[in-house]
Amino acid sequence: MFVRTATPDDALEVRRILDAAMLEPGNVESRIAEGNVLVAGDERGGTTDTNRERVLGTVVLESLEEGGDGDRGAHVSAIGVRRRHRGRGIGRALIDRAIDREGRLTARFDDGVRPFYERVGFAIEPIDEQRHRGIKGSPETESD
Repeated sequence: MFVRTATPDDALEVRRILDAAMLEPGNVESRIAEGNVLVAGDERGGTTDTNRERVLGTVVLESLEEGGDGDRGAHVSAIGVRRRHRGRGIGRALIDRAIDREGRLTARFDDGVRPFYERVGFAIEPIDEQRHRGIKGSPETESD
């Protein structure tokens, strides 16, 4: 499996994955140009030069403003994995790479995806009955 920063050539696949998950992260092309989109996947089979990477998942990040304490980080605007490939660690690999790169992640999400965010180590608190916010990589959660 690979995880890398998306290129403009990945825009269509990123959109397809996010559309299938009914997610709308805004202008994907500009986020790719800013270097704020990661993609993950594998290599397609075959024995010719037509072997290409197959994009199976993506995360769209939004850089956070640095706070007074110098924390850097990003907000997870959207994360999606192709339905047939879920449960194979692709989402976790995307979050792990984003944490390595950003140091801290925040997210807001619906109750239905809370188990994913719990599995990948976010500290979670409710916003209301159906929505949650999570944080991973902050000094508060690392000391727990």
